[in-house]
Amino acid sequence: MPRSKDGTSKYTSKQERKADHIAEAYEEKGVSKKEAEARAWATVNKQDGGGKNPGGSGRKKSK
Repeated sequence: MPRSKDGTSKYTSKQERKADHIAEAYEEKGVSKKEAEARAWATVNKQDGGGKNPGGSGRKKSK
């Protein structure tokens, strides 16, 4: 799981739990632990649109 050094995370605890659950399912199917974790975070990012706080100091996206 991606974590910064000071203990803060750009992901919510719900997103982290979801990634753990998805990774466990991949591991049960025979995927390596490293690949399962990568696929799990890719899935969470795709479903939820990434972390909880947008990075950078740019302007807001217009809709």
